[in-house]
Amino acid sequence: MTTPVTSPAQSPAPTKAAPRVRLGVNIDHVATIRNARGGRHPDPLRAAQLAIGAGADGITAHLREDRRHISDADIARLKAEITRPLNLEMAATDEMLAIALRHLPHACCLVPEKREERTTEGGLDVVAREDDLRALVQRLAAAGIRVSLFVEPAPEAIVAAARIGAQVVELHTGAYCERSLADDGAGVARELERIDTAAEAAAAAGLEVHAGHGLTFNTAGAVARVPEVVELNIGHFLVGEAIFTGLGPAIAQMRVVIDEARKTLLRPSRARS
Repeated sequence: MTTPVTSPAQSPAPTKAAPRVRLGVNIDHVATIRNARGGRHPDPLRAAQLAIGAGADGITAHLREDRRHISDADIARLKAEITRPLNLEMAATDEMLAIALRHLPHACCLVPEKREERTTEGGLDVVAREDDLRALVQRLAAAGIRVSLFVEPAPEAIVAAARIGAQVVELHTGAYCERSLADDGAGVARELERIDTAAEAAAAAGLEVHAGHGLTFNTAGAVARVPEVVELNIGHFLVGEAIFTGLGPAIAQMRVVIDEARKTLLRPSRARS
């Protein structure tokens, strides 16, 4: 198993009272398994409740245009019955805006979406879509929904996200995780540097910083050490681990990985100094 580089430039520095990183658990792929056969089992709501019992701080669900996993009924049940915040991942479309405004989740994370992709392949192109995204962000925010943009860890995306009024950016960690799987030490260091730089810039711009995509026990810790990151969203890996250990134990172990990593940050936070 690849051990990621803990810092792109330096050894971790001891810190005082680093803020705890929240863990959002994405339950999409519980629905994927259910939909493979039809019926009601396994139930994403039950998975969400188990996740919360095991230490999840919130639940994420992506309602896709083609409804390949989470359904409209799932979103209604999750909003009505879970005891932690619901983060609705959604494409930036009129259909999804109407659904969000009907259910009023705690947060909406706007993501790019293509029918032919297996999973989200990259960050939202905020620069190219600035005008229509601004209008959508304003509608969601006016309804009291926190708005997050799923973006590449790139300066231009951070600047544009702040400019259109988003409250949160979720940094796409897919390239970092791919480099780790490939045992590419130089690539891991390079991608961690991008994440670290983007997180610092986002916090300095007044944005709350989340991160996610492809994170595992082996890769989540390094991202949790980035001082400005306050939330990690993890799904596919935890659902996969649940086959072997159970969902609760997998989430509990991830909670330990994140909390232990957070004890030593990559660097002191300079965002608000």
